Amino acid sequence: MEMWQGKHFSITDPKGVSTVIYQINKTEKEFLKDSPKYTVQRLDSTEEIRGDLKRKTFYVDNPSDNFDQLLILSFGADRVVVNTALLEGDKISITKKPLPLKYNTLYSEEETEYKDFRYTPNLKRPICIIDPETTEEVIPKLYFDEKTNEVKGKCKLKPYKSYFAFEIRDKKED
Repeated sequence: MEMWQGKHFSITDPKGVSTVIYQINKTEKEFLKDSPKYTVQRLDSTEEIRGDLKRKTFYVDNPSDNFDQLLILSFGADRVVVNTALLEGDKISITKKPLPLKYNTLYSEEETEYKDFRYTPNLKRPICIIDPETTEEVIPKLYFDEKTNEVKGKCKLKPYKSYFAFEIRDKKED
């Protein structure tokens, strides 16, 4: 019998709001030379409808022994509310000190490819692009860059459509 080890927690979205949560992972020291310092991983969730409200349960599959940093994105009709939180033991705390997060809205009137970004050896990435209407991620197309000997990705964006993109960086980076 397979054992599931992890944690879970629930939130309730009001009508017209859809929340997604990402776990922020710091790259292990042995991989730092050839990898981004931080990567993001979307938490799996289940959804339960309760009248006009949606109760979502999020699952952290591999919680750390100390704490896990979480990025909470709540998509509404024409805006995104960004929060960060710490999962420590069985407690979640919304952080007062903001995480060094770079985010942007992407829009083009032509079909375009967005940015080459590096992956870690276990194929995790530092950048995420989300369709705010569906809250689904834009899946990057992977390729091997022979010049740099790295796996990289590019996202293809549709014309006349807005996207929400974010990347976790150190404070000293732009």
